[in-house]
Amino acid sequence: MTKKIEVLIIEDDRRISDIHRRFIEKIEGFQMIGAAFTGEEAKDWIISYKPDLILLDVYLPDTKGTELLKVIQEYSPETDIIFITAASESNIVKKAFRSGVADYILKPLTFERFKESLLAYKAKRDILEEEGQVQESIIKSLWGNSTTNGTLEKEAIPPKGIDPITKEKVVNHIKQIKDGITAEGLGMDIGVSRSTARRYLEYLVSERIVYTELIYGSVGRPERRYFINQS
Repeated sequence: MTKKIEVLIIEDDRRISDIHRRFIEKIEGFQMIGAAFTGEEAKDWIISYKPDLILLDVYLPDTKGTELLKVIQEYSPETDIIFITAASESNIVKKAFRSGVADYILKPLTFERFKESLLAYKAKRDILEEEGQVQESIIKSLWGNSTTNGTLEKEAIPPKGIDPITKEKVVNHIKQIKDGITAEGLGMDIGVSRSTARRYLEYLVSERIVYTELIYGSVGRPERRYFINQS
């Protein structure tokens, strides 16, 4: 059984912390191990438990979340960080970016935004835990879109709701299945909802990376299956 990603919430508002806890419980592969409401509590959790992932607020009663970045780096350097905060000051955003923060979510947030962030993080984490060489396309996805003359290449920007890392994971999974796969089957295999799996599959159809066929069984409705395009 795959070990769940252990999450520590650092948030001074107990109501918001509880919302994050309930969000985490709805997402496969994650487990909340605790919550800290002050900087001092956070330090104790970080040093004692060394969580896999921290959901970090900036404004705490006794310090700023950005000050905890040094503590995390010193005592738990393998811990990853996602900021969830109302802070949008440029100096805070810069510090988060330069400290390698995995994502920066502004409050108020929706469950969909929360889930998208955690699943994108998990997909990247899964890739980084694999042995051997990493494909160039994966490396580009890990560090964002490439630029030409300071302008983002349009073809490198996926549509809303399509994460490049998850997309690559879906493609690699389909390549291993000779008889094609349904949206429901893909969702179960990679740990996403059926609707999310279908969104990625239909996007891959539009890119001509996969194609789809209706397979008629002996009973019941025809089944829509997706196959990798070999041409």
